[in-house]
Amino acid sequence: MPRVPAMLDLVRALGWLDPQRYLDSPRATTAQLTRYHTPDYIAALQRAEEEQSVPAEVRERHHIGAHGNPVYREVFRRPATSAGGAILAARLTRSGGIVHVPGAGTHHAFPDRAAGFCYLNDPVIGLLEWLDLGLDNILYVDIDAHHGDGVEYAFREDPRVFTLSVHEAGRWPFTGRLEDRAGGHARNIPVPQGFNDTEMEHVLHSVILPILRHLRPQAVMLQCGADGVEEDPLARLSLSNNAHCAVVRALMAEAPRLIVTGGGGYNPWTVARCWAAVWGTLDGRAMPARLPPAAEAVLRALDWSRAAGRNPPEHWFTTLVDAPRPGPLRPEVVEACQAVLQGLPPAVRPARAG
Repeated sequence: MPRVPAMLDLVRALGWLDPQRYLDSPRATTAQLTRYHTPDYIAALQRAEEEQSVPAEVRERHHIGAHGNPVYREVFRRPATSAGGAILAARLTRSGGIVHVPGAGTHHAFPDRAAGFCYLNDPVIGLLEWLDLGLDNILYVDIDAHHGDGVEYAFREDPRVFTLSVHEAGRWPFTGRLEDRAGGHARNIPVPQGFNDTEMEHVLHSVILPILRHLRPQAVMLQCGADGVEEDPLARLSLSNNAHCAVVRALMAEAPRLIVTGGGGYNPWTVARCWAAVWGTLDGRAMPARLPPAAEAVLRALDWSRAAGRNPPEHWFTTLVDAPRPGPLRPEVVEACQAVLQGLPPAVRPARAG
């Protein structure tokens, strides 16, 4: 599913793509990728792309071609380009600023194996680039419907990166329990099915922003997966894309450096609309009540093999921003928010980056 091309086509049709501020992501080098991933794993990915098949021992060891990680034509090049975008974003924000990398956000990959259709962990690679540039107090926020397990694992023993994941409880990869804290510098908020805009607003103002203000990070990375939107087929959350834009708007107002990535999302219309709305939010654009004809044409040209794709509602073609989806603020959400604020690491005044 061409999620990022569809989103970029939509942004271009809206007149929001400024060629002076748009850069294509470079492909990360082997040396850059082995900053986190093992050389054997990178070599196995490269061979899988060249040969379009993998032997049984590679499937067993590295999970390439197995466990929901199929071999496809650009199984190395495409993830390596996303990783290159994350590295470039870190470099561009060395002295401050905001960069949107919608093609990044593959937060499940581990050093020597693929997971969850994530082959390279580009959030980890981008965060490591920030660390290499001298930052030592970073906040990673993940609002994908699935737990950001690979990123939490990568920094489980590194107090320089604090990870905060908001995700559906009981959803694959079945990690990120409320009590899981990775040695103290991680927090997880597993939320119930039907998690709505009202509840995300509560999480934002009672947890995400208080943790940011407590830790005073030098930089924030937001993994902005779109699979928490109600129409996504792989989760059972009930957010509108207003929730994603609200988190983005709040973080960009307070983060000295901000990288926003993509992530999950499996309905082509809701993903393209959500990430285009995020792009517009980051760029201070007014959201159109109805899309102009060129943007509408982009969305009408998409297709989807699922049942919803055979009879999509008209607003998937004509609007960018969803109708809000408020709902009850349930006790389990309030209690989870209260719990994760307990025992936070002490606030440390960050050192000035060189």
